[in-house]
Amino acid sequence: MTEKAIFETPAVDAALARMAEAMAAPEVWLIGIRRGGSQVADRLQALLEAAGSTVHRGDLDISFYRDDLDTIGPNPEVRPSHLPFDMNGRTLWLVDDVLYTGRTIRAALGEIFDYGRPAGIRLAVLIDRGGRQLPIAAEVTGLSHAAPEGCSVKLDYNDGDWRIVEKRVTP
Repeated sequence: MTEKAIFETPAVDAALARMAEAMAAPEVWLIGIRRGGSQVADRLQALLEAAGSTVHRGDLDISFYRDDLDTIGPNPEVRPSHLPFDMNGRTLWLVDDVLYTGRTIRAALGEIFDYGRPAGIRLAVLIDRGGRQLPIAAEVTGLSHAAPEGCSVKLDYNDGDWRIVEKRVTP
């Protein structure tokens, strides 16, 4: 299995800055999808607040909303979702790290509507790797990369350093 970095910290930082600029408003409701989406949402929150926005922040754990729950193993790591604000009537930004098939976003939407009825939900993703199986598109995308079939794309974050890596998972 070969792994290669496709984007490093400078490109990711620039993408996050562009995303925050596109999302800026006096008040912003951000919901990160655990794990990578939460890391992206944390950085977006810092950038938005530095620009003067008031940010309301939440996190979703979509483990029980996945359509492949029976295939991910007997003991998935599940953390509680944290949505410390009333989302009814609000326009929310759902944030994820990598957009691929659209199934993660479908699961997140299902969970959000179990918590309330927002006025709207907008999607922001750090990287769109293509390969959609559902009709889902991000309104704000930081980076794009056409990953070949048989590869995964993931965000690695370590103490301020960002890397987006592509890894061949099938021969």
